Amino acid sequence: MTSMYFTEEHHLFRKSLKDFLKKEVVPNIENWEKTGKIDKSIWLKFGEMGFLGINYPEAYGGLNLDLFYMVILLEELQKINSGGFAAAVWAHVYLAMTHVNTEGDEILKQKYLTSSISGEKIGCLCITEPFGGSDVAGMRTTAEKKEDHYIINGSKTFITNGVYSDYLIVAAKTNPEVGNKGISIFLIDRETPGVSATKLDKLGWRASDTGEIAFDSVKIPLSHLMGEENKGFNYIMQHFALERLIMGVNAHARAEYALEYALHYMSERHAFGKSIDSFQALRHKISELYADLEICKNYNYSVAYALNKGEYVVKEATISKLNTTKMADDVIYHCLQFLGGYGYMEDYPLARLFRDSRLGPIGGGTSEILKEIIAKIIIDKKEYRPAT
Repeated sequence: MTSMYFTEEHHLFRKSLKDFLKKEVVPNIENWEKTGKIDKSIWLKFGEMGFLGINYPEAYGGLNLDLFYMVILLEELQKINSGGFAAAVWAHVYLAMTHVNTEGDEILKQKYLTSSISGEKIGCLCITEPFGGSDVAGMRTTAEKKEDHYIINGSKTFITNGVYSDYLIVAAKTNPEVGNKGISIFLIDRETPGVSATKLDKLGWRASDTGEIAFDSVKIPLSHLMGEENKGFNYIMQHFALERLIMGVNAHARAEYALEYALHYMSERHAFGKSIDSFQALRHKISELYADLEICKNYNYSVAYALNKGEYVVKEATISKLNTTKMADDVIYHCLQFLGGYGYMEDYPLARLFRDSRLGPIGGGTSEILKEIIAKIIIDKKEYRPAT
């Protein structure tokens, strides 16, 4: 069924990416998981191969390819079993860079998008706050406009690439009195005085640097406003669809990896004189998990297809993340169980997969928030519209 989405060129790209990851990334994963820091050199290698700019304009060094190349990138990153490294890549490419490409002016694009595609600069997106969580409209970070600059004060938390990135895309209130209608988006250089970050210790995603960031009277030029003032909430909502689809694709890919690994293990593991994949109870559970995975994966492909055509897929992407992250947790839970005691050992991949997967229903909007968004759409008939 997937042939309707993937061409021969897509398959060749997948092979090239898999070879690259096997050679350049996989040998370093254990070290990055232990240290929580990714070597800067790998970003430059990704840039040289074009992997950081596959969906971006050629004018800035990108390849301007369709979204199914993105899907392939996400899927293969999940299958090297480091949710943290995968998150560091897609948070840079599809969170930070998306805002630069969409809302940045030509000067900002030439400076930051070009260097992001080459791997010279790494970005992060700063929306979530310590007291707000998923409540974007309730953010407290402010940006006060002066004669020729803004002064940023506040804090952000749970920011992927929040410690080692070179620039930050920051949401702040330029008009706090009007709630979500007073949010704007800014680009801030890491070295700007007043910016500080604290690294957070996480259950999973150990290779990525997740930070809490403070802004203490940070002065930035007016030119670092992204897009129009007070339109930030609309920009954030528009890009959330892409982020949620990404997390849905990540989820089906890691579930697929877990199931493939468990099936291989079960074919070689013997009990009571036969391989354990011949026991009916396990075979039927595998069948259920596989069916759930295939439904989610093909739904995600259909959403990617619609988004690639320019459709506004807030509802569909929200469903993607809600259902696929739940499915992935269920699949990985049972795959760990299939390995018995070995599933609980760090020498086997399921323990890390289990930890990394648990962030799926939390990051990018909790499942509870997503259910309310869907309820507003189907019950209250609320319409979400693109930023204009």
